[in-house]
Amino acid sequence: MEFLNILTQNNVAAFLLLLLRFSGLFAFFPFFDNQFISANIKAGLVFFCTILFFPLVPQMKYDLTLVEFMIAGGMEILLGFCVGMILQFVFSAIAFGGDLMSFSMGLTMASAYDPISGNQKPIIAQVIMLLALVVALSLDFHHGIFILISQSFDTLPLGTFALKNEFVTYCISAFGSMLVVGFAMAFPVMGILLLSDIIFGMIMKTNPQFNLLAIGFPIKIAIGFLILMMIVGSVIYHFQQEMIRAFGFVKVLFLSQ
Repeated sequence: MEFLNILTQNNVAAFLLLLLRFSGLFAFFPFFDNQFISANIKAGLVFFCTILFFPLVPQMKYDLTLVEFMIAGGMEILLGFCVGMILQFVFSAIAFGGDLMSFSMGLTMASAYDPISGNQKPIIAQVIMLLALVVALSLDFHHGIFILISQSFDTLPLGTFALKNEFVTYCISAFGSMLVVGFAMAFPVMGILLLSDIIFGMIMKTNPQFNLLAIGFPIKIAIGFLILMMIVGSVIYHFQQEMIRAFGFVKVLFLSQ
């Protein structure tokens, strides 16, 4: 009988809007959009999180028509898309840097299936992406999103999200930063390998019998791996800084509406 008393139109509307908020987050959030996580598991997690967080939702009057409810639900999914895009910019910078490193080392053809994106990617980019994902999980970035959701019910009530100009401005800035950060991460490897290409070219000019494919190519790959091992700490440090910056804007998106 108590369950039927809870099952009012107002509570059902709040529950569905909260369900859509979590659905948008799990659909576009890094790590949760992994291809290895099946849709059934994602749906179960969304439903479980909705039940877990529903008691935190403040009592409000959701007097919405069907069209207004559909618009409010669409904005909740858009919220998850915006949060996922903000964080994906950081991971895209890592992927872009890894692609540049692979291209410089001549390993663009050495691609394998990436279980995270479901596409073929160079091995170097995959290794750096997996390392960045482990670092992100060690920073509890997934827990941080849940904390922000629990704090956002008062500042960003269900169905009230509106896209602001600040988000567009941040996306433009983050896209430029993604290219700059990715290139900066790959620049040491690219610079040293460019210097090695010049040296190999000079050797071939003075010694035409020098077999570049048999000797120079393995040396080039070895140099690339050596430089990568030396700079991987710096790459992860820049990734952490960009992740903190992205979470700062996500916090603004959730708590400053």
